[in-house]
Amino acid sequence: MSEPVAHNHTHVAPSRVGQPGDHSHTVAPALPHLHAHDGHARIQPSPVAAPTVIMFEGVCAGYFGRDVLDSVSFTIERGDFVGIVGPNGSGKTTLLKTIAGLHPVQCGAATVFGASPDRVDRRRVGYVPQIESVNWAFPVTVFDVVLMGRYGRLGLFRRPAAGDRDAAMRALEDVGMADRAQSQIGALSGGQQQRAFVARALVQEPDLMLLDEPIAGVDAASQHAIFTLLEERNQRGMTIVATTHDLSCVATWFAKVMCLNHRVIAFGPPREVLTSDILSTTYGSHVLVIPQESAAGNRA
Repeated sequence: MSEPVAHNHTHVAPSRVGQPGDHSHTVAPALPHLHAHDGHARIQPSPVAAPTVIMFEGVCAGYFGRDVLDSVSFTIERGDFVGIVGPNGSGKTTLLKTIAGLHPVQCGAATVFGASPDRVDRRRVGYVPQIESVNWAFPVTVFDVVLMGRYGRLGLFRRPAAGDRDAAMRALEDVGMADRAQSQIGALSGGQQQRAFVARALVQEPDLMLLDEPIAGVDAASQHAIFTLLEERNQRGMTIVATTHDLSCVATWFAKVMCLNHRVIAFGPPREVLTSDILSTTYGSHVLVIPQESAAGNRA
């Protein structure tokens, strides 16, 4: 059960804060930069902002007439590495499903790559669900599960080629699961199943990766391996959005953090967002905040 959250919370930039019905922004005009060189002033172009990948403006979404997401607004740009935190029932999974086009927007406006989420080219979005939501009784090998990530690129009536199979095996090697390629997916531990689904999403080679609790049930070594892999893909330009309950993980790995409890409480760099006040508003109770210098030491 999520704790009740007051809807009159205010917070000042640089962290992004969502309030129901309040989508006003203050934008400073972009001015050219003057640079002195050889006695002359030259106009330097302003830095170009990264293209917008995800934009939500006042989005509501829910189930059976009850809003789980309440007037949610935020923007995620290409190359962002975003962690979403919040209590159980706060809307984290619903948000990822809405971004992926698997759950409808009931009010407001949402775009992914400039289109409605349900109209985006599925090859551009990789989605890793929570392992609890998957029927593991289906008789299929780990390799076949990963190979399914290539089907969107194949089109109708085309069979996977040698290159697709090689890509699937490389993805399994990347997540440390090559030795279980021929195992039945249902015979794996929860952490192994999660790594197999991460490999399936990676082999798809998406521009946007959505992961719902990717380190749930995964040991510390596997957590480090998964996030090292995601960080490497992010450095190549992949936009990554992941939910997690592990605040120290968020402080260590993610460049941006979204605190969510039916609405966006705050959104920005971990140092600015993971504060006692913001976390208490997010979780509705006292939260122990680990200094980020200590958390960062676990990454080495």
